[in-house]
Amino acid sequence: MTLDSAPVATDAATAAEAVSPLEQDLLIQLEPTVATLYDRHARVAQEWFPHDYIPYRLGRDFDREPWTPDQPRLSGVAQIAFEVNLLTEDNLPSYHRLIHGMFGRGDGAWLNWIGRWTAEEGRHAIVLRDYLTVTRNIDPISLERGRMAQVQKGYDLASPDTLHGLAYVTFQELATRISHRNTGRYSSDPVADRIMARIAADENLHMVFYRDVMSAALDIQPSAAIRAIVDEVLRFQMPGVGITNFRRKAAEMAKAGIYNLRLHRDEVLLPILTHWRIFERTGLDGAAEAARRQLAEHLESLEAAARRFEERLEADGLRAARAG
Repeated sequence: MTLDSAPVATDAATAAEAVSPLEQDLLIQLEPTVATLYDRHARVAQEWFPHDYIPYRLGRDFDREPWTPDQPRLSGVAQIAFEVNLLTEDNLPSYHRLIHGMFGRGDGAWLNWIGRWTAEEGRHAIVLRDYLTVTRNIDPISLERGRMAQVQKGYDLASPDTLHGLAYVTFQELATRISHRNTGRYSSDPVADRIMARIAADENLHMVFYRDVMSAALDIQPSAAIRAIVDEVLRFQMPGVGITNFRRKAAEMAKAGIYNLRLHRDEVLLPILTHWRIFERTGLDGAAEAARRQLAEHLESLEAAARRFEERLEADGLRAARAG
């Protein structure tokens, strides 16, 4: 299984021009809910400042003391996870374009949310890069070259329709929260752990916003929403998929328990699907019922794949113990 989101069209402008009256009507109907949820988010979201999390006392001038591979305190997998998480956050310009393409055809509260979400997400790359640079935990030249490549390449997808977009970002925000939080714990560095816990708290609030907007959409267009949710579950990929050697790096993170199939199924998909009462809803059309059956089969196949992965890890651990 791969951990991309929505169907690829020619470009975001074309997708926007092709908006159907039904979708425009959905955006209008959802706007009061978006306004209420935006106000809730603004009340509970905590203001924070990246500089408060950085141990600047550790900083040294790179022109006097260049970076060398012996300086990092993070382990190999922790370094990989921090690099993947940072390069994922670096792609915010692409994500803003996609989010604006999804919801920017709405008015008022939709646009307020797009701006707020983008501003909050912007802190994440700032604090991660400052931490990694000041602590010399990753080669700063490699980080900057990675950022240049990632932002130049972008996340080159056309914006999906509203229902597919809401489904994807709900799953993605929770997946990112878990990856960030587990990266911090795995690092064995209290400073890194505190940073990742702070970022994860933002991601969780973003997930709750999208999840609850989608709950309202399910009440308005239940069959279409179910079909969109199943589409996004079946083709889900993390937004960092375009990072160089992403599959290898994701495999290392999976083995370390930072993000893997078990976490994806049990801590991302199931809680959200349960919240949306996917398997309890009635009055669906035939296509939605068929999609729901496909979803149940997919969840079973993920369970089997997760068990196989865990069995391989256990066997590898036993072999390593015997060899040691």
